[in-house]
Amino acid sequence: MRLTSSFDDNRPLPEIHAFAVADPETHFRLGANRSPGFTWDRPPVGTRSFVLVCHDPGVPSRFDHINRDDVVIPESMPRGVFFHWALVDLPATCRGVREGEFSDGAVPRGKPGPATRHGARHGLNDFTRGFAQDPQIAGDYFGYDGPCPPWNDERVHRYVFTLYAVDLECCPVEGRFTGPDVLRAIEGHVLGEASLTGWYTLNPGAGLTEVACVNN
Repeated sequence: MRLTSSFDDNRPLPEIHAFAVADPETHFRLGANRSPGFTWDRPPVGTRSFVLVCHDPGVPSRFDHINRDDVVIPESMPRGVFFHWALVDLPATCRGVREGEFSDGAVPRGKPGPATRHGARHGLNDFTRGFAQDPQIAGDYFGYDGPCPPWNDERVHRYVFTLYAVDLECCPVEGRFTGPDVLRAIEGHVLGEASLTGWYTLNPGAGLTEVACVNN
């Protein structure tokens, strides 16, 4: 199975797909937050639906260090996983999704769900827990919300979009499910998978171009 998009694998992710973009005066501002478009072909025999997941494997382990003028988050800080998108139940006949089809703008307090286009369902992304303590923007963030890495982080972040072909017509998750819930639910049911990785940072000193080239 082959997955393609408007951005190349292991190269910078266009900022049109980001929740936040760099700003020289305020460090960052809200971005276009358009969900990427994807096409795919040659799914495995027996595919009954598709699952699309995006995660960042480099979120800092110390949330209290994020976006502080007096702290630099070092490359060496232990990292965790942050899920930006979990989309399940895309029909087996589907061969792509359009850019902006599932998100077109950053929405404080989040977008509704879980029901979405093509009869598919969205899970909650990790902005739900990331913003939970901020009363002005806390809410249920269903669907896609793009990169918003700490502007004081030395690390350039990776955003891994993975398409799974599964032998399930309906993913066995319900209600306010999350990315980890989806991955547990499809374990043992994946017939094939394909992924693309985009790089992104809000730190002008992080060397995005150099890092992406080295890892290409």
